[in-house]
Order: sequence, then C-alpha cells, then structure tokens
Amino acid sequence: MNVIPSLYLDAYKTMLAARLTEEKLAALSRSGKIFGGVFLGRGQEALSVALGIHLRKGDIYAPLIRDQAGRLAFGDTILDTMRTYLGSSLGSMRGRDGNIHRGRPKEGYFAMISHLGVMVSTVAGALLARRLRGETGMVGATCIGDGGTSTGSFHEGLNIAAVEKLPLIVVVANNQYAYSTPNTSQFACKDLVDRALGYGIAGHRAEGTNLESCLDVVGKAVATARAGGGPQLVVADLLRLVGHGEHDDAAYIPAELKAAPVGRDCLLLAEAALLEKNFATAEEVATWRRDLEEEIETITSRVLREPTPDPDEEEWNAYASGFAAVETLNC
Repeated sequence: MNVIPSLYLDAYKTMLAARLTEEKLAALSRSGKIFGGVFLGRGQEALSVALGIHLRKGDIYAPLIRDQAGRLAFGDTILDTMRTYLGSSLGSMRGRDGNIHRGRPKEGYFAMISHLGVMVSTVAGALLARRLRGETGMVGATCIGDGGTSTGSFHEGLNIAAVEKLPLIVVVANNQYAYSTPNTSQFACKDLVDRALGYGIAGHRAEGTNLESCLDVVGKAVATARAGGGPQLVVADLLRLVGHGEHDDAAYIPAELKAAPVGRDCLLLAEAALLEKNFATAEEVATWRRDLEEEIETITSRVLREPTPDPDEEEWNAYASGFAAVETLNC
C-alpha cells in the first residue's frame, strides 16, 4: 500500500474531529442537554472516514449512527452536528427530528431511516432512478454493522443492486457484536465477505483498525464501482470501543477481546503511523487537537444559545396539506 500523505493527513484530521465532537456529545448527554440516544463511533472512525473521503459531489451517501467521521468527510459540519443533537431550529433538521437522522437528501446526503439494512435498498433505488434519468458517473454508498447483514432488507437491497449492476458500495463494520449478540450467534459463514459470492458481486477485506488499509481498500472499491464494476461489498473487522449507546456499559464484551488486535484504537494507531512516516510532528498533532477542542467548545456555546422549535409557533402547513392530500386519495 502506498498511501498519499495529503489524503492520510486529511483522513486523520477528520477522524480526530469526529472523536472530539463525539466526546463532547457524550458529555452533553450525561449532563442532560441532549434528548434522545447518543451512539458513538469510537473505534470505527478509520473505516467510516475512508468511505466519506472517497466520495465526491454528485454521489449518494447514506451514513449510519456511528459514521460521524464519514459524515464530516462528506461535507457535514461540526456546527450542524451540534445543532441537530441540541435541537436548534437553525440546523438542517430545524430541531424537528431525532439527532441521528440528519441529512440533506437533495445534496445526496441521505438521512438515516434505520441501521438495519434499510439504507441499502434506499441507495440502490436512488441509483436506479438516476440511471433511468440518464445520469452517469456517480456512485452510491452506505454502511452497515455485522448484525444488519442478517436482515431481509440487506438481502433484498443487495440482491437488486447485483441484478441491476448498480454502482453501490456497502461497507460492513464487523464490530463483533449486534448490540450484545456475538458473531457466533449471528451467522454461520466463515467470513462475512464470503456473502459477496452469493450475490455475484465483488468482495473486499480491510483491516478496520488500520487507516491506511481502509483508505486503500475502500478507495479501490469506490473506483471500481464508479468505473462500471457493479456493487462492491467491503468488510472490515474492528471492535466498538464503547457500548451500543451511552446507556450501555458493554459489560458483555470479554476482556480478552478488548485486548486482542481487533480491539486496538484506530485513532491512536493512525496517529502513531503518521508520526512514524514523518507526515507530521507531535507538536503539529497537539496543535490540531487543541484547535479542534477550542472550535468545538465555541460552537457548542453558540448552539446552546440558539432557539429551539416552539410547537405553538412552528409552521406546520406544509405537513398538514400533505396529509390532507393523502386523505383525499384514500377516500
């Protein structure tokens, strides 16, 4: 693997921004400032950023609950992240929706419906629609966990994508547990990447804790799909380094698994690698961290002062007229 230094540095900085942003979100949740779940991507940032950073304007991206790094790489901002989690009416969701469903569909940034395979068929459908309109050159991508690959939605979406040879990339974060259910109770195949053979599509394996591996493997999968190679399935082994959500202490994960190679922290490994390759100095890394921490604190203080939706003043006419139209059709 010959990683491009500028790409590696951009990816690392985005991983760091995602990690620090989520650490702030966790603190806000514990202090009662956030309503709804907070699901952190600690340990999955390398895989997530590798997908977001290889997409470009005009592509479709459907991230999941642990894809803060991929979201930032695709063009999302820390400001809109905070606005959505804190319910600001100035955010892209206007404070109306749950914090994990943010997106800008018109820009190809899909709001998550579910993390259990639904986004596979959603992106496949969007790609097929674009093909029917004569649009070319784009790819669509989404992520899923190992547990989500056992759902009917995953099968149906990937099957139609394979039949239609759509430029779809599905990235599987095999984090060893579907909530608290271990892989041994989820699937019988030796390796999840073997499922690609059953659909007649290309399968790739990446080392989920290794940023260089993720950038290389995911980058090739995206390029292949963009060149007309059909759907691409990427599987990467890693370990969710926190519980399923802030409500979960992950006591069910054995200590030996946490101590295994799969349990290594991808952010720390990426930092060690960039220092070893002389891509940056320790002083530069410390400066990036300090600047990001200051930016996040400034943004958070700003958003906490912003207005939240007032149910008595909110304009619901667009929704009301839509419901009325549906009722008329049903009569």
